[in-house]
Amino acid sequence: MAGQKPSSGRTQVAIIALVFFGPLILATWMYNTGRFTPESSSNSGALLEPLVNLGDALPSSPIVPMADDVWLMVYANDAPCEKNCREALYRQRQTRLMLGKEMERVVRVFLHGDSSPDTVFLEGEHPGLKTIRDKELGALLDDKRPEDLVPGGIYLIDPLANLVMYFPPDLDPRDMVEDLKHLLKLSRIG
Repeated sequence: MAGQKPSSGRTQVAIIALVFFGPLILATWMYNTGRFTPESSSNSGALLEPLVNLGDALPSSPIVPMADDVWLMVYANDAPCEKNCREALYRQRQTRLMLGKEMERVVRVFLHGDSSPDTVFLEGEHPGLKTIRDKELGALLDDKRPEDLVPGGIYLIDPLANLVMYFPPDLDPRDMVEDLKHLLKLSRIG
């Protein structure tokens, strides 16, 4: 060590400290000042806030036990299932299929009104689709849909029976799949 200046050790320690603490200091500054934050969220569906737990809000609803350990994609339609309804059910089915190996974690539900759906059509075109009638659930879903979004879309319910998202009817199924895959990847439930 003869021949080294005493300050060279301090310089090395300062460089090591800067490499270690520099990113931490930069991240803290960015967080506190709000610089370099994304302008908008990346999800295409509308998050429904505050979260509503359907088990608490509607404990006797048939949807509550359906959500046990799976995600639910719910399409609600009070009118007879005609062209728009059939297109929505098709979009719902295709979206689930596009999830690939994750599709087993998602169950499709058709919440219909007073008129019974065409069971022959549903069994032939939409095997595995669950159908229920629940006026209170329909009213709650309609109430929680963001006012600026048109009705006729698909609601997403998590495995804890929380109402999570609303996907408008004009949304491209690929965008919906992207949101669903992201949620399923982050989810430790269902």
